[in-house]
This record gives sequence, structure tokens and C-alpha cells, in this order.
Amino acid sequence: MEEKESRLLIVSCNFDSTMLESQKDKFKLPEEVTYLNGAYMSPSLKSVELAGHQAVSQKCLPFEIKPVDFFTDTKKLKALFAELVTVPDPQNIAVIPSVSYGIATVAKNIPLEKGDEILIVGEQFPSNVYSWQRIADQNEAKISIVSAPTQDFVDRGKNWNAQILASIHEKTKVVAMPHIHWSDGTLFDLKAIRKKTKEYNALLIIDGTQSIGALPFSVEEIQPDALICAGYKWLLGPYAIGLAYYSDELCKGIPIEENWINRKQSEDFTNLVSYENKYQPKAGRFNVGEMSNFTLTPMLIKAIAQLLEWKPMHIQEYCAEISRNAIAELKELGCFIEDVNYRSSHLFGIYLPEGIATEEFKNKLIEENIYVSFRGNAVRVSSHVYNTQKDFEKLVHCFKSLI
Repeated sequence: MEEKESRLLIVSCNFDSTMLESQKDKFKLPEEVTYLNGAYMSPSLKSVELAGHQAVSQKCLPFEIKPVDFFTDTKKLKALFAELVTVPDPQNIAVIPSVSYGIATVAKNIPLEKGDEILIVGEQFPSNVYSWQRIADQNEAKISIVSAPTQDFVDRGKNWNAQILASIHEKTKVVAMPHIHWSDGTLFDLKAIRKKTKEYNALLIIDGTQSIGALPFSVEEIQPDALICAGYKWLLGPYAIGLAYYSDELCKGIPIEENWINRKQSEDFTNLVSYENKYQPKAGRFNVGEMSNFTLTPMLIKAIAQLLEWKPMHIQEYCAEISRNAIAELKELGCFIEDVNYRSSHLFGIYLPEGIATEEFKNKLIEENIYVSFRGNAVRVSSHVYNTQKDFEKLVHCFKSLI
């Protein structure tokens, strides 16, 4: 019981009595569509769509865009994200265009020596792999991959976490991994991993793209060196904008691009050619060029504001509730789904039993207008507050029709 309770604390699922109801009316999803694929791309909130339309129209009147507007909304966006992931100082937040950009920024500022190791998990999303491969090759360092246990599904998540912890040692300089695995929602014990990395003075770099916004996460609690997050999935924002937290130590580094807005006193448009050697405070140096993005920034502001109103722990609770009966039925049908203590509730993988042909199952889903993803050997199901229990009942019916 003690271990189970500790696992529940990882996802902060000590819920209060506030229970979310379906929020489908805030989205434009058609009634005939069962969208269980938020991990692929979230649908936009109606309010986010409206913010985008208004922002596009603003460009028709450029004389109304003042110099201060290059900074006002971005400052607000950073503050909202800082609140979402409990970062005390919003100046530790940077605006980025993608996860690969945020990871590349970290990789540029990590000194490696021959024989050092960078630890990643098996089948990690490529944006959190390629930069590590490059700097490993450049410095004769090594990529250490900790893959999921393959012998069977018994205690899979528990054993995977144990293997990760056992793989961190004196040669480990970086642990770069997600909060949950993107293919099946396996939950990683970041508190224990952070503790082990500190023992060996290794950096912990987290890709939060498949968790931040739907799963509680606290920078104050986990203390990662960086948290990188795309905006178009669980932050419910538009494509091509994201956010990143960088620790104070990393904020002493060098950006991957040199743009005018990242320099000190760039707010003063009358003095921009008095070239400035100093950067904006902290993570301000890592902002992407044209970070003000007058179209995408207001959309992501609106999305994160809504998430803060709902609260990630309540989103997690809601997704757990609407999927509970379906998961029990699917397990009875012979499917493997990770134990709740080692997976998220908003995103989980279904491993099909023998006797169900994948292609036949895919065709059945298309026929029923059910949207999921297939990642590796898992059917990835990812729900949100626009889903209901009936969506999962429809999914289960597809399985039953093929058995």
C-alpha cells in the first residue's frame, strides 16, 4: 500500500471534491466524431479560435501595434505558464517555436567530455533525441538508452522506472526524458530520478509536451534543469509556439540565435543600433526571434488561462473517471493497459490481445469515426474534457465486434 500511495503522489492525484463536467460545448468537435487523439493534436477551444481571428485582423491596422505591444502579451504568457508549472520567477521562461528548439538550446550549453553519458528512454520522441546524438558524437560521449522491459507486461512501468534509476551513475551527465512516454502514457518517477541525478551532479531535462496542461507538474517540487513544452497538444494552443523553463544556472548560457529582442533594453526602439552586449534577464536570452508573434501568442494565452481555471489535477480526475469502466472491460477482453499507478489517465496505451488484427481494427475505427493513434505496438488513447464516458463505450464496442 505504501508504494501505491507514493506512485499516486507522482501524478499529484490527491483530488479534492471539485469534479469537472464535460466541457465539449467549448469546442467545435462534431457530434458524430469520437476524438480520443489529443496527444496527436488538440482541438482548439472556441475562445482560442476567436483570439486567433482577432489577432489576424489586428495586422490589417499595423499603426495600432505599438512598441510596448512587442512585450506585453509575451510577458503575460510567461506569467501564466509559470503559474501552471509553479515557477517562482516568470523570467525563467522562454518562448520557443518547438521542442527541438528548446532542447537544442540546452544541448548548446552542456559541456561534455569523452566517455560521458546522456541517458534517454527507449523510443523517445525524436525531438528529444537528435540534439543529444549530435553533441555525443561531437564530444565522443555516449547515448545510453533504457528501453521498456520486453519479457512480459507484469510490473512493466515499475520495472522500467527501476531500470532507469539503476542506469544513472558517475558517468551520467544528462538525463533527458519525458514525464510520460508519448506512445503509451507510462509514468516516470521524476522525483526519484531527480534525486538520483543530483547524487551524480547530472542534469535532468524534461520534455513535458505530452503531459503539461493535463497532468500536474511542479518545477518547484521536481527541480528539473529544463522543462520544454510544445503548445499545440495539452496546452490547447496553436502549432509552432511553445514554452520552456530554464534553471538559473542554464540561464547563464548562450542562445542558439542572436536576435534583437533578446538583448537588454530592446524595448527602446529609438536606440536599437546602440548595439548591446548584454541579454535580457535570465531565460529572456533564449527567446526565439520574433517571439512577440502577434497571432499565436494571444491564442496560447487564452488556452493556458482556461487550463488554469480547470486545473490539471481536475482534468486528470475527469479523464480517469470517464475511462474507468472501459479500461476494466478492455482488460477483461485480454488487452494490456498499464496499472493506474504507472501511467497517466489522459493518455494511455492499449496493447491488443492475440486474435485482433491491427489493420482490421483500424478499419473498424475509421468506420465508426473514432480517432486514436497507433504508436509502436500500442493503440494510444488520449482523452480530455471534451470527451465523455460514451466515447469510451463506443471504443470498447469496436473491440468487442472483432472478438
